[in-house]
Amino acid sequence: MFRFDTIKDYHAQLSAGQTSCIHAVDYYLEQISQQASLNSFLEVFAEEAKNRALFLDEQRAAGKPLGKLHGVVVGIKDVLSYEGHKVSAASKILENFTAVYSATAIQKILEEGAIIIGRQNCDEFAMGSSNENSAYGPVKNAIDPTRVPGGSSGGSAVAIQSNCCMISLGSDTGGSVRQPADFCGVVGLKPSYGRISRYGLIAYASSFDQIGIFSKTILDAAIVLEVISGADDFDSTVSFKEVPLYSQEINKEETPKKVAYFKETLSHPGLDPEIKKQIEEYLQSLQSKGYIVEAIDFSLLPYLVPTYYVLTTAEASSNLSRFDGIKYGHRTHDKIEDLTDLYKKSRTEGFGEEVKRRILLGSFVLSAGYFDAYFTKAQQVRQQLVDLTTNLFSQYDILVSPTVPSPAFKLGENNHSATEMFLADIYTVYANLVGIPAISVPLFKHSNGMPFGLQVMSAPFNEVALLRFSASLS
Repeated sequence: MFRFDTIKDYHAQLSAGQTSCIHAVDYYLEQISQQASLNSFLEVFAEEAKNRALFLDEQRAAGKPLGKLHGVVVGIKDVLSYEGHKVSAASKILENFTAVYSATAIQKILEEGAIIIGRQNCDEFAMGSSNENSAYGPVKNAIDPTRVPGGSSGGSAVAIQSNCCMISLGSDTGGSVRQPADFCGVVGLKPSYGRISRYGLIAYASSFDQIGIFSKTILDAAIVLEVISGADDFDSTVSFKEVPLYSQEINKEETPKKVAYFKETLSHPGLDPEIKKQIEEYLQSLQSKGYIVEAIDFSLLPYLVPTYYVLTTAEASSNLSRFDGIKYGHRTHDKIEDLTDLYKKSRTEGFGEEVKRRILLGSFVLSAGYFDAYFTKAQQVRQQLVDLTTNLFSQYDILVSPTVPSPAFKLGENNHSATEMFLADIYTVYANLVGIPAISVPLFKHSNGMPFGLQVMSAPFNEVALLRFSASLS
């Protein structure tokens, strides 16, 4: 019987001849088949994965050195381009579109020996907090299929949760890796903005988007981050800072000790009482272990979600204007009168309701009469947040908060109110607004049986501190 605990353990099994890459692929293909009702995969690359596994087994038998991700079975969110494979952003407007190149992150994992087993379901164009906005149906939580897995990378989180792959790559614009990781009880890492190239990632909001990682353990997330980080000539926003050897740095004993949390995050009226109680008790336990844990004021909390949605919808309205039914993607079959009519009908038919809502909102805040009142003000708030963050991390090593205000909710429960759905992002959007790394660590369990995590954040490009601290939690 195949088992997977960590990448390091898996590689030890491979080296000892106790298992093989083809054995691993066969196991995960069977798991995906058995868990098909969860709708986490849109497409499975079965034959390709098997052929890749056999090739890697042959290489290993020939004595070739193993890549860092040799034989690691990976699923990719349906917003990452993989040359020669479909990528639709879970939208009808890109149905049957085939990627003509691979994302830099995809290319890097392949170069280190990864096996890509399929593309995973998500909210359309990564817009959503529940994975109910996919044009191909909602994803279901493996612990309780009547509940959501979180969004927008719900399929990627559920694939790890239900043992359908070893690693998933998702994307995080305002919590789309951390929130589903929290709901599914897995690790979800969003690195600093610019740490990983966005080349080949379908854009939602370009100054917020970041490729993220789902895994079972902090160490596995560190190994993948080590592989996919770094400079890239195809992305002008990527950082050229040196990439640390995270998988080695994480084991050093210099654990960050100065921890802060915003008072308002734990006193917010929307926070589930059990989440509040368990996190408060956990922070007290950290103090008893010698950590310095201090509460600090954060008066800008009520402005986070409005600022985030003004700025991201503005960027989305610009980014999604390219999907017009002309060069690629869905084109209406209705009778048309002129070019404008073609645009209207193609986009109306191709986009889902949530995407339309955000395009309209973004177009509104960018309009001549409202640009200064909304977009400019939001940019000013964002700069205040950046200044506050710089000051905060000059005094503390780590910032913690709940990841989400409630455990996974029922399918359809929040569909009546866009505001309720947007507020699910209240704790996660901060890290995207200021560009800092953040991770959801699965630590707790609610009385309703659902897991939830602790969100950990650190200074920009200090993923070493983030991973060390997170690895020390239990």
